[in-house]
Amino acid sequence: MPTPPLPAAPATPEVAEIERALHRITYLSSRARQHERLMALAGVPLDRAAVALLRKMADAEPMRPGELAARLGVEASHVTRTVQQLQKTGHVTRVPDPDDRRAQRIELTEAGRQAIARIREAGVQGMQAALAQWSPNDLSRLATLFHRMVDDFLAHAADEDPDSGATA
Repeated sequence: MPTPPLPAAPATPEVAEIERALHRITYLSSRARQHERLMALAGVPLDRAAVALLRKMADAEPMRPGELAARLGVEASHVTRTVQQLQKTGHVTRVPDPDDRRAQRIELTEAGRQAIARIREAGVQGMQAALAQWSPNDLSRLATLFHRMVDDFLAHAADEDPDSGATA
């Protein structure tokens, strides 16, 4: 797939600062120590790939492994290994695909739903602590602007790649 050209006009200082802040928060949230801390708080001993898969599945209907891989932006073999791990721990199960009985879909079990709920709650509690000094008005504005930004990013990604499955 060819790389789209960069825009001709330079980015505004505000956009450059937003990109810098997003990079910092992405780095902080993806650190191994941060993941381990979150899993300890949630009481869920899962690796990052398993958590990403559970998070994606929690917001969708059961889906085929290939579709799950596409939505996560990873190779199908990665999803297969992670699904096998999550089946062994009782977080997911395979169910027949009602559209094609030869195929299977991956579905969260009750244990999987409880695990993702604990992970999300631990994440929310950490965020609540970090933003404790923010006013309710500032938190509301941030939430609104974040959702708007994500929606615009998804729309832009869909414009660039119609096969991107812009359902992050």
